[in-house]
Amino acid sequence: MVAAGLVLAALASALHVYIFVLESVLWTAPRTRATFGTSADEAAATKELAFNQGFYNLFLAIVTAVGIVAVAIGATAVGSALVFAGAGSMLLAALVLLLSSPDKARAAITQGTLPLLAVILLALGLAL
Repeated sequence: MVAAGLVLAALASALHVYIFVLESVLWTAPRTRATFGTSADEAAATKELAFNQGFYNLFLAIVTAVGIVAVAIGATAVGSALVFAGAGSMLLAALVLLLSSPDKARAAITQGTLPLLAVILLALGLAL
């Protein structure tokens, strides 16, 4: 189960790198605006906020990826702590989005499902 948890954590990291690209690099692009449901004016007005938020997503992905590598090389305690910190933060951010903006439930579920499964499987794998 540890391996399955780490694979899901890697997928969650990849998704958050993609979100980073959308928010920090492509925020005002038409496809990104369609994805987030923003107008050109809204995207322009929120570009700096999205840029910063994208980096939060990138840093969570990096923490999780470093944890995966640490577990893979045998540093299970440190690696697991990093995966729990990174994927757990992704999960909690999705929960905050869901609770604060119920109209964005689809995005919250997309953002939170992989980290949720990763945390559960990693915890079960380590406990057994």
